[in-house]
Amino acid sequence: MKKTLLAAAAVMCAAIAAHAAVPSIATGDGSKLVDARHLRVINKGWDDTARPYTRLTAELQDSVRPSLWDRSQCSSGIAVRFATDSRNIGVKYELLWNTHMIHMADTGLKGTDLYIFEGDSVWRHVNTNRPYTKGKDDKTVESSYVGNLDGRMHEYMIYLPLYDGVERLLVKVDEGAVITPGRPGLIDPACKIIAYGTSILQGGCASRSGMAATNILSRELNCEIANLGFSGEGKMDLCMARAMAAIPDATLFLIDPVPNCTEMMCDTLTYDFVRILRDARPDVPVVMVEGPIYPYARYDSHFGGYLPRKNAAFRRNYERLAAERPEGIYYVTSEGLDGVEDDGTVDGIHLTDLGFRHYADRLRPVLAEILGR
Repeated sequence: MKKTLLAAAAVMCAAIAAHAAVPSIATGDGSKLVDARHLRVINKGWDDTARPYTRLTAELQDSVRPSLWDRSQCSSGIAVRFATDSRNIGVKYELLWNTHMIHMADTGLKGTDLYIFEGDSVWRHVNTNRPYTKGKDDKTVESSYVGNLDGRMHEYMIYLPLYDGVERLLVKVDEGAVITPGRPGLIDPACKIIAYGTSILQGGCASRSGMAATNILSRELNCEIANLGFSGEGKMDLCMARAMAAIPDATLFLIDPVPNCTEMMCDTLTYDFVRILRDARPDVPVVMVEGPIYPYARYDSHFGGYLPRKNAAFRRNYERLAAERPEGIYYVTSEGLDGVEDDGTVDGIHLTDLGFRHYADRLRPVLAEILGR
């Protein structure tokens, strides 16, 4: 009994110490705001980014195309982990652009998702904020996720916007609540996938940020995934391969660039891009993913032939790489990426939540086997 009481006291002291270590700002309405940088920011490839919630090391700005750099300012895949006993949870953040697209819901484009760790095994969606602002030129979003919680300590995760950037993010909790960075092992920092690709990988066009494929896979594999999907810019730039190869804690490289590449690019760039990763990090597996065969390609005679030819060129390079060294390289065909019903896209290319569910289901067993999870 005495040992049990001592253990409980130790846990309580640790919680109080963690609470004291997290600065906050009183709002005057019975709440306080905590800067997310004092919590646990996950799913980043580099710490030395130009802004806290962007996706490329600042050193790459002069090496990549301006359009690629702009896409990297989107916060896709980045999440904030914390634990709190607050009965109310909200968020306040400053968007980089306050952008809008005609084929993607604002909740996914520039909204945020709150998840809770339920029981001892599963992350569940709590709510999504609607990213209202006071006008086109206003970039501040403030909203509540949930109220009337049970007042017990729970672990939470907030996914940041997929197609906009975030300058500053504040978590809103009750003024007297305890809030800490949470337990790190719930999304294991010792397992980190570096996922490189296109707008599809970035999360276009999920209805909410938690439904991007990398975020689904991160929750279900209990693994950090750094999302390096760049809309229109996943063109196998060799400087990107060199930068990715230098990420010291990479556990696996996932390569999905075919949708942004021509047949010639798939033929001439794939080998060198993947070879850079393999030469620099021979201990890190590489998974190469074919491009999807878009639904309309069943009926468009040009794309019905062209998309398979791109995949064929990509696969020839995989076979060349595997022939040189078969260990640690894997290939995922396009079969099943969009499910059997062809209802997984919003515009014939970019995925809906259903499409992302199919994509994640196709990749999860492959990644789980490689990672032993």
